[in-house]
Amino acid sequence: MEEKFIPGDLNFVITNDERLKEINIEFLKHNYFTDVIAFNYSENNRINGEIYVSLETVKRNAVVYKVSLRMELLRVMIHGTLHLCGYNDKTENERNVMKLIEDRWIIRSKEM
Repeated sequence: MEEKFIPGDLNFVITNDERLKEINIEFLKHNYFTDVIAFNYSENNRINGEIYVSLETVKRNAVVYKVSLRMELLRVMIHGTLHLCGYNDKTENERNVMKLIEDRWIIRSKEM
C-alpha cells in the first residue's frame, strides 16, 4: 500500500502507561500496556485521527533499542499514523512491513 493520503486533523496525545492501559481496556478490550493507540476518523483519502502515546513506554523502549528518545517518539508517531493509513501489525509479516515503512519515513524526516 502506498501512502497517498491528504493530512487532515492529526491529534497526538502524550500520556503515561496507566492512562494508555485504561484506554486500551475501555476501547479495545485489551488488558495490557502498549506504546501507542490510534483512533481513526479518516474520510475518503483525508487522514484524521487521534494517536495516544505513552511517553513512559517510549522512554523505556528508547533504552532497549539503543536509540534517542526523539527517534523512538518519532517512530511511534509514524507507527500510529500508519495505522490511520490502514496498516496493521497483528502478524509477524504485517509488523515487518510496518517496520520497513517506518524506517523509510524516518529516513525522509532526516532529509528535511
